[in-house]
Amino acid sequence: MKFPISPLPALLVLPWLAACGLPVREAPSVEDRQAVAVAAETPPAESVVPVLPDVALTPGLLHRFLLAEIAGQRGLTGESVALYLELARETRDPRIARRATEIALHGRRPAEALAAARLWLEAEPGSPAARQTFISLLAANDRYDELGAVIAALLAVEPRHLGQNLAHLNRLFARARDRQAVRRLVEQVTEPYLHQAEAHYARALVAHEMRDMPAALASIRRALELRPNWETAALARAQLTEDRALAIEELGRFAADHPHAREARLAHARLLTAEKRYAEARAAFRRLLEPVAPGEPPDGDIVFAVAVLSLQLEDRVEAERLFKQLVASGYADVDKVRLHLGQIAAEGRRWDEAQHWFGKVGPGEHFLAARLQAAAAYARQGEMERARALLAATRAAEPRLAPQLLLGEAQLLREQNRTVDAHALLAEALKVQPDQPELLYETALLAEKLGRLDELERHLRRLIALQPDHAHAHNALGYSLADRNIRLDEARALIARALELAPNDPFILDSEGWVLYRLGDKQGALVHLQRAYALRPDPEIAAHLGEVLWMLDRHDEARAVWEKARREHPANDVLAETVKRFLP
Repeated sequence: MKFPISPLPALLVLPWLAACGLPVREAPSVEDRQAVAVAAETPPAESVVPVLPDVALTPGLLHRFLLAEIAGQRGLTGESVALYLELARETRDPRIARRATEIALHGRRPAEALAAARLWLEAEPGSPAARQTFISLLAANDRYDELGAVIAALLAVEPRHLGQNLAHLNRLFARARDRQAVRRLVEQVTEPYLHQAEAHYARALVAHEMRDMPAALASIRRALELRPNWETAALARAQLTEDRALAIEELGRFAADHPHAREARLAHARLLTAEKRYAEARAAFRRLLEPVAPGEPPDGDIVFAVAVLSLQLEDRVEAERLFKQLVASGYADVDKVRLHLGQIAAEGRRWDEAQHWFGKVGPGEHFLAARLQAAAAYARQGEMERARALLAATRAAEPRLAPQLLLGEAQLLREQNRTVDAHALLAEALKVQPDQPELLYETALLAEKLGRLDELERHLRRLIALQPDHAHAHNALGYSLADRNIRLDEARALIARALELAPNDPFILDSEGWVLYRLGDKQGALVHLQRAYALRPDPEIAAHLGEVLWMLDRHDEARAVWEKARREHPANDVLAETVKRFLP
């Protein structure tokens, strides 16, 4: 037998019931069985022919069978299980005990299921399914002492599958409540097998669950010492190593030494990407494309990863070549590729080509982005009315996308400094959908740009009433009050609520710093603004940070913040106005 435990197969109809033509209740669903058993990843264990007891099928026995089945059919699970348990104890027939187990599992009655599974195993001690089910139910019922004895015996009598059973050991305890007891149990049953890498792997997993990272890492390193070529352990070591640079180095070395360890090589490439080491990541993904057997197409997902990383590295020629290769090869998510090709063409001001690719994107996940970017491409060419016409036509064809399309159109108008037109567009849309959250929020921001504080507050108050946990609605209203230096206590309360909802949002931290500055707490303001700027070096956050530094007589630091922001965002009006006030 092998761990993890297989779900119970559907029970064969008992011969004497089948002869009566009585329908038998379906076996428990996968979800039911997973409540107390672990899904199998290994082939079923060897079948064992049960030794059946010599029990005569008397009329009384048949009557109780029928009563048990009818009770189950009518949803009277407790009565059905009780009858089947009584029959199982009386007949010692493993088929009846198994049926009782299945019905108890289906009815989510773990105690009765455990009793039935115990009878099943006693009646059919050589049955892998019985033993697997019994072990799972012991774990689900937190019967750790008994479970330890059963698993220890099982490990001892199954030497052929010892390594695999040890490696999958923790899967048995997925639903156990006392995780410390589980750890003690794993350590207890693996003690005789510490010469096996898989025993240390099991210990590493349970230590990780207990957040004992030093022990987890020590165990996984010992597993690799015993079995240096084990890819699963190498992957686990990378996951457990908190030093990302070290994890990348070790996994990269393993991948280089084991060119056929594809999962390790893929994980290494992904780790490099997550750490924004894009050039190394692209090289790692490229290596995954080699070698390709003659006539075998390359893995499209890997080609896509190389193409996206090429974009990150501003190698648009390589990215475009690979994206076109994916289109020609029939890549599954071809619309995502077409969207990228449209973006590359638009960046190169190849407008007709950009519109070709955007127009090829069909209904689905990427359709909205393609239409918005097609409109943006028209706007960049100076064809704003054509852009608006495209968005209007799309709204007519796809009414469900209307709010997002309207917001996109308003954004294009804002970018051309047509704030009044953008506001009028969204205000008109609000008449049709007065409680649409995104329209309320964006219309409020446009009202703020136009100096219409009453309208801003009305829309944001309505949005907060509709969505009390909308952090940015609280923040926008609080910041607008603070920026005008009015109702500062109310502004502080609104921003504090926003911070409760989104404590690491850089824009909300900026608002908190700004309201503290308005209240005269320059040191408190500085702490929040520095944190906000570290999270996101936005030009308006830089403007606020520089002003607070200047007012604290830290003029050189203020200048440095402003100059860096001006180099990176020369067209930002808020930054320019702030610098002009202090450095005319």
